[in-house]
Order: sequence, then structure tokens, then C-alpha cells
Amino acid sequence: MRIDFRFSYQVGNKLKTVLKPIFQAVILTALTSFGTSAYSASKTILVLGDSLSAEYGLVRGEGWVNLMQKKLEAEKISAPVVNASISGETTSGGKARLPALLAKHQPGIVIIELGANDALRGLSLTATQENLRSMIKGAKDAKAKVLLVGMQIPPNYGGDYTKQFTALFPKLAKENKTALVPFMLQGVAEKPEFFQADRIHPSAEAHPKILANIWPQLKPLISTLK
Repeated sequence: MRIDFRFSYQVGNKLKTVLKPIFQAVILTALTSFGTSAYSASKTILVLGDSLSAEYGLVRGEGWVNLMQKKLEAEKISAPVVNASISGETTSGGKARLPALLAKHQPGIVIIELGANDALRGLSLTATQENLRSMIKGAKDAKAKVLLVGMQIPPNYGGDYTKQFTALFPKLAKENKTALVPFMLQGVAEKPEFFQADRIHPSAEAHPKILANIWPQLKPLISTLK
């Protein structure tokens, strides 16, 4: 059997001429979609917290996370907010959930507000510290900036335990060079009128103050996003 290579070459050239614009269009569309998706994802703010961020006992929309979204919109900052907070969450639970959240949302900023439930249950502070350290590392490895939110607990848990717990947050922030909110409930914890009937969860009136504690540390991170 004899193959006419001249004929094959001519057909091949014609096919390339016809298909080249199609392939170019497909590739351009794919690259454009990827670029837009990556840009949007880099603006996302992921909040990984417990009941203090999950609007426990509040009317939906009254919590500081929702107030933060409104403030972003008011300042014309395009940054979608994903609130992945769960009431009762511990650092162990947050550590387990974070990888999937990072993969799904590809956030530019991760706000870690966890640790209070560990302390209220008297869990090992060594484990709490390691869980927080792991979450910080995971977020940074995913190219996200981290804002660590510090907490304190009442002195009735014991002087040493209370001091060690409070010291965890600035220690980890310094060690990992992350932004830190020293105490989430600054200006709230000492005022009974800012709490719900359980005397544990802040009332709706307290959440603007909570946001005021967080915002000064968050805004500089937002300004560095592409």
C-alpha cells in the first residue's frame, strides 16, 4: 500500500488552519476563568470560630462576622466572607475541618477564633497550642494571611492555667509572625449588661464592640491582598 504523503500533509495543514483559532479560544477562556477565579478567591475572608462567631443566641445577622461583611461593603471593599464557625467548636475540631475549607474557599485571609471551649473544658493547653500552631501553618501554607484572635478565661479556672491560656495567643502570633487581636472581648468581658442570660455569650449590643476590637488588625491584612 502506497501512502500519498503530500495529500496527508495538505489535509493536516488545512485542519491546523481550521482548528488553531478554536484551540486558542479554548485556552484563552480557560486562562481567563482561572485568573478571575484566583483573583476572587484571594479576596475571601474565612472565619474559623466557635459560638462567639457563630451568632449563638442572636438573631441572624447580628453577630460581628455579619457586621464585618456590612462594614466591608460600606467601605467598598470587595471581600467575600465565609463564616465557618460552629458553636462548641474546639481547636481540635477546627484543625480537622480547616484543610477542606482551605481547599474549597482558597481564602486570602483566615481569622482563627478558637480556644475558649478548650479552656472551659479544662483541656490540655499543650494540645490547644499545637492545634492552633497547626492551623496557622496550614493557612500560611495555603498562601493565606492569618489573624489570630486572643481570648481570656475567668480566674476561677486556676491562676496558672488562666495565665498560661492567655499567654498562648501572643506567643503563637510572635512565633509565626501573624497578626493578633490581643483579647476579643476587650471592653465587653467586664460589663454584665453585654451578655446574654447565660453570662457566657455576648448579646447583640456587644458585637459592634467585638468588631471594633478586630477591625484594626484585620484592615491592614485586607489592604495587602491583590
